[in-house]
Order: sequence, then C-alpha cells, then structure tokens
Amino acid sequence: MTQTPSAHPPAQGQARAQFTVPARHPMVTVLGSGDSLLRVIEKAFPAADIHVRGNEISAVGDAREVALVQRVFDEMMLVLRTGQPMTEDAVERSIAMLRASGNGEGEGQETPAQVLTQNILSSRGRTIRPKTLNQKRYVDAIDKHTIVFGIGPAGTGKTYLAMAKAVQALQSKQVNRIILTRPAVEAGERLGFLPGTLYEKIDPYLRPLYDALHDMLDPDSIPRLMAAGTIEVAPLAYMRGRTLNDAFIILDEAQNTSPEQMKMFLTRLGFDSKIVITGDVTQVDLPGGTKSGLRQVQDILDGVEDVHFSRLTSHDVVRHRLVGRIVDAYEKYDSRNGTGNDAHQGARNGPGAKAKGK
Repeated sequence: MTQTPSAHPPAQGQARAQFTVPARHPMVTVLGSGDSLLRVIEKAFPAADIHVRGNEISAVGDAREVALVQRVFDEMMLVLRTGQPMTEDAVERSIAMLRASGNGEGEGQETPAQVLTQNILSSRGRTIRPKTLNQKRYVDAIDKHTIVFGIGPAGTGKTYLAMAKAVQALQSKQVNRIILTRPAVEAGERLGFLPGTLYEKIDPYLRPLYDALHDMLDPDSIPRLMAAGTIEVAPLAYMRGRTLNDAFIILDEAQNTSPEQMKMFLTRLGFDSKIVITGDVTQVDLPGGTKSGLRQVQDILDGVEDVHFSRLTSHDVVRHRLVGRIVDAYEKYDSRNGTGNDAHQGARNGPGAKAKGK
C-alpha cells in the first residue's frame, strides 16, 4: 500500500493511502466473505475512511491511523502469498500486534505475518501455528532452551503448543519419546469416593493430554506408540526416582505441584531431553496452606542459564473471544477487592471450592 496524492486531496492534517490487490489474489480473500474482513478493519479504525473500488483499496484520515491501515493490508498480503487464508481472528490479532508495536509496547521485530505463518506441525489436514506474538516467542523459547515454563491463563495455548513441539521433536527424531504428566490433584472432589480402579480414577486428570494427542497424531497409532513406550502419559507421582533421557517431557497443570514435587520433577532431567512446564498460577487446587511449586520456582530459577519463563496473558487467549474478557474481568475483580493470588487461599479451599493460588 502506498500513500499517494489524489484528485481530491485529503483535508489538512490528514493522509491518504492506496493499495492495489494483485490480480492473482481474488478480492474475496482480502475483504472476506460478505466483506467480513473489511468490516473488522473498519471497526478497528473508525476515524479512517476506507473505500474499495475494483481491486483498489484507499484510506483517508489521521496520518498515524492511515499508516496502520496500510500496514494491516501489507501484512495480510504477506500471509495470503503463503497460501494461508486470512480469518477475522487473524486480522484482529494483526491489528493488535501492529498497535502494540506502534505504541512502543511491543518488543523485537516480529511482524504479524511472521507470527501467523510460522508452522509448527501439520497433521491430518490442518497446521498448528502460533496466533499471537507471545505464543510465537513461547514456541521459539522451546527451541532455544532446555527448560521452559509457560505461565498464563486458560486458553492461551500453553499445553497445546508444547504438545505440538513435542510431536514435532519426535517425528524429526530429536527425541526418542514423549512423556506427558500432570499432578492428580482433587478440585473439590475426593478420588476415594469415585468408582473404579486407581487407573480409572486418575484417567480423567490425564484426559486433556490424550485429547491434544488425538488432534496431532493418527488416533490408530497412539495405542501402538503408548504400548511401545514412545508416548507415556502418567501422573506426576510416577516420575519419582527416574532419570529421563532422550525425551520431551511436559508437566501440565504445574500450579498444582508442591515445592517438593516441583524440585523432584525438575531433577528428573536427563541427557538430550527437554522439559516444558505449563500452568496458571491463578487457579490452584492445592489444600489450604500448601504453597504452589510453580509460584515458588519463578523466584528460585529466575536468571538461571538455559531456563526460560514465557508469560502469556488474556491477549493470548485463542478460545472464544469471551474467554479473554472473562479472564480480564476476574483480574479486575481481584485487584479491586484485594483477593489476588496470595489472598484468602485458606478461606477459599473448602470442599468443592477452587482456590486462589499462593
């Protein structure tokens, strides 16, 4: 998109930008079905007057806003050139990244196109990619570091992206096996009162890990890989006393580990292995008075070489957009009422209650 003069020059203090969509890209890929993508852009830049004629798109308005509109279309074209379609969500995230960068809030030089076109894993006709800048940096950190912590609220892709990297590492023979583990901590329900064997009682805690595996691998191959020990899904207690070599190890729901469990798990690291630890320190289900190992470890390992902490926020939620608003609303409520992560854990940890973590 290039800023150009027009037959009717913009008013003083305003700028004009014009962009020609190459003929090889149908306008529907740029504007969206029923102009859905165009409406997203118009809503994000209400002060800019955006017009479409044929394959020409023009914008008139405040110079800074017009420059951002120009960047949005430029980034969209870079994505479309890779053969990846643009969606309303991708356009919204592109605009958010560009605004953050323009306001000096962003760090580094990553562009929306670089974020949205980074392929992690292709499986069963779909490709898993990061959708936000923080997600891209989280994925990049997994490549660069031996131990990575992914800390953030529900729906930010902490576990899902880690699982995709684990499957990628297995398929490329960087590791010989994947080990997935979670603490089997009760969230207001008592395991002893549930019917079935010990395995049947523990299985629901591990089910989200199985679900992610089924998204990334041929479901028929999973039982075979598990029987061979190539993929292991087990409660955290089963890690004690082991040394894990040539493995990609993921500890999920790590906010529900005690400090002792966290130390035990971290010291399982063997040669040629990688560990990713994920959790949300605002959703701790430990009994009253028990500190969260995930909260404590941030102070203990801060600054240790080859250990990286990736922190995701409500802006990185990739579920329904309402989930991000819910996370923000809870954070505002806690801030307003003094019920943050360190407050009232004991009072909130009665039967059936979900505790705010220490």
